[in-house]
Amino acid sequence: MQNHPIPSVTDPMQYRAIGIVRGIYKPRDDENFTRGNLIDSDGNQIDSVILGRVITLMRNHVSIEKPHLWVVYPRCRNDQNLHLQIAGVWEPSTLNKEIKEKKESNGKSIIKADFDNILEGDDYFSIRGELIFTKPQEKEVVIKIRQKPRNQQKKALPFKINLKGEIPIEFLKHFISLNVRRIDYQLMVEDFQVIASMPKQSINNKSRKNLKR
Repeated sequence: MQNHPIPSVTDPMQYRAIGIVRGIYKPRDDENFTRGNLIDSDGNQIDSVILGRVITLMRNHVSIEKPHLWVVYPRCRNDQNLHLQIAGVWEPSTLNKEIKEKKESNGKSIIKADFDNILEGDDYFSIRGELIFTKPQEKEVVIKIRQKPRNQQKKALPFKINLKGEIPIEFLKHFISLNVRRIDYQLMVEDFQVIASMPKQSINNKSRKNLKR
């Protein structure tokens, strides 16, 4: 069983934007359960949606009246506002208990529960992508994330994540791995690692002809 809500990187140039936020999920209304807000301990209300595969888990195993450590995908609405897609919940003490009871009834081995807290602490995010904008004096950073297409017929569009932090301008067009912390409604860069410069995109023959004109 995976012992961390954020999987290990399998490729040095692996794109991702994933994090954990502790809070209470409050649906917008009874008829619109998948849209609502994550409310943290300071009362900040972060616009959120629940991804389909999590709905059954929340309805059957998790009390939404209590705070939980949610696994989320960050997005930026209107270039500034933080938006979260809820992809799961990290609570081995509850979820492993369900597995334990099920396995006990089947007479099979029991999985030992892990601690609910993680080493990085609450509100930690792992962001990996291309640095496409940086303004160190204003502490503005924009990272482009490319998603893997879910099927061959549909192309996944890249998206941008706005961060607060200082990254030198010479690292533009480089692939960067960042450790990020949510503070209120902003994602703050704690540290970063430059992985590699981005490969130059090849220009097809048709584009070359247009450039010559």
